[in-house]
Amino acid sequence: MKFDSLLNSIEKKLSSGVSQIEGLQFICQLLFDRIDHYDWVGYYLHNAEKKELVLKAYVGKPTDHTHIPFGKGICGQVALSNQNFIVDDVNAQDNYIACSLDVKSEIVIPLFVSENNIGQIDIDSNRLQAFSKKDAVFLSKVNQLVSLHLF
Repeated sequence: MKFDSLLNSIEKKLSSGVSQIEGLQFICQLLFDRIDHYDWVGYYLHNAEKKELVLKAYVGKPTDHTHIPFGKGICGQVALSNQNFIVDDVNAQDNYIACSLDVKSEIVIPLFVSENNIGQIDIDSNRLQAFSKKDAVFLSKVNQLVSLHLF
């Protein structure tokens, strides 16, 4: 399966001693390049002092959303809820922050280190209902590797 191959590539890269930003950027690029429905891939990390998310790495169209207050948008909700969030249709979400008019669906998976939510991977798709539980399981495994090797 493609996901298993990607996990192996990620583990190999992250265990090679790359910096945190290099590792996050590698993941963003790999997922963007290899998974057709991943049209924007980014990592936000918490700035607990300011109670906001800060964009640290991404691949896709440029975004103005480099700082997101906790609670605002899907990403901000995940910062508070500590739960995975799959949005089948972003236009049906009241608290959605539009990054691009092309985006139709989104998945956000929190990143935990020692059981603390310290950030998240955020992926947008230009297709409706692009994400499934399989994506959520895969991205949770990606985040486990990030936690293990980069923090």
